[in-house]
Amino acid sequence: MTMEKKGPRVSIIVPVYNAQKYLERCVDSILEQDYKDFELLLMDDGSTDGSGKICDSYAERDRRVRVVHKKNSGVSDTRNQALSLAEGELIQFLDSDDWIVPEATRLLVRSMEEYGCDMVISDFYRVSGERLAQKGDIEEDRVMTRQEFAACMVENPADFYYGVLWNKMYRRSIIEKYQIRMDTSLSWCEDFLFNLEYIRHAESFYALQVPIYYYLKRKGSLVSQGASINNTMRMKINIFEYYNEFYKDVYDHEDYANIRLQVYSFLWSAAKDGGVPMALLPGSKKLGQERRQITRREVEGEGAVIGQYRVRRLYEYELEIAAKKNNMSLDEAMLLCAISQCPDCDSVRQLGNLTGIGQPRLFLGLQKLERRKLIKTGKDKTAKDRLHFTLTPEADRVCRDFVQVEKDLEMVCREGFSDDEWERCRQFKARMDENMIRFMVKEVPEEEDGE
Repeated sequence: MTMEKKGPRVSIIVPVYNAQKYLERCVDSILEQDYKDFELLLMDDGSTDGSGKICDSYAERDRRVRVVHKKNSGVSDTRNQALSLAEGELIQFLDSDDWIVPEATRLLVRSMEEYGCDMVISDFYRVSGERLAQKGDIEEDRVMTRQEFAACMVENPADFYYGVLWNKMYRRSIIEKYQIRMDTSLSWCEDFLFNLEYIRHAESFYALQVPIYYYLKRKGSLVSQGASINNTMRMKINIFEYYNEFYKDVYDHEDYANIRLQVYSFLWSAAKDGGVPMALLPGSKKLGQERRQITRREVEGEGAVIGQYRVRRLYEYELEIAAKKNNMSLDEAMLLCAISQCPDCDSVRQLGNLTGIGQPRLFLGLQKLERRKLIKTGKDKTAKDRLHFTLTPEADRVCRDFVQVEKDLEMVCREGFSDDEWERCRQFKARMDENMIRFMVKEVPEEEDGE
């Protein structure tokens, strides 16, 4: 009996047209994902520069890459052809001049699986020159219904966050069941219409409040040109009929009447990608400073000191992702982890030793956690000069993300190990940990009764 070939979990689709200046950065960011179960469809849309050869060179080096060379027919038709070729259960899109963070696909897939939803939408970085700023819209950290998601969308109907394809993950089963495709007759907003049609048939949505995508804002795009008002309005009027019908379909008659004016605001809202000058955006940073950079030279080497440092940097790297999701600093996340994992920690000094955070930053982090009602601070009953820290019920959800960090660390460390090899490693580590504790902690024998 022949075994049925299992396809990839994710299909990543990248339309390519004369993109040789940016293409390698885009493809490298995909192939360097820490999630490996994907296929990459590079759709060469009749490029006349060196893009086609670059695509072929990647296909020769990595079996996950599939290249299609086709006559130029535009980005919508190119994406449609890719959807017909895709084999993955989940669909992810990129534009060829953009790139993604190493954990992008992993976070999207995990959210789809953990929350059992039909679409994940994520924050992204808007890049202009050497500056970037984080862009998002939804602050709800829960699964939303179609109507709840549509209610968020109607607040900012022309926002890139909702309109584009590249900050989302889709289920291919829904796309194929309803034959959802790009409208090739449109040169503007076709991706937004694709999203509207998908949302009509999807039931559950989750907003990942972690920036995973670098959107490069370049001159020459329709938005950056501020395309002619007459043309924009003409296209909007054509598209509005579908947009209006979408909300009539999602809401019942009475509820639609209550939001009708918001729906009509689509006609005068400008397409927004966060188009405020970068220098005026709050939280704007220099490109490269959005994450702590780690070089190989910094973490390689032998010995106890460098070994401990390597483990700590890896932990901080993964913890920072969970911190961003919960709108926390790394210090706050580290302190919350320490309190949750070490309930007997009963002094500021011990908390500082555990986390490696100096006192000024430590007190600031504790104050922020207390203001957010994630911890309670009180005097220790046995030693009134000591503080005692306890988690509040509100902290439970955040701590679940930190538990996932532990699983991510295990995933990184066990790559290439068989199950048996990993189990032996785990047992050896448990024995070594016990040896270290036994060496450091000298047990005081209990006094016998009557002495």
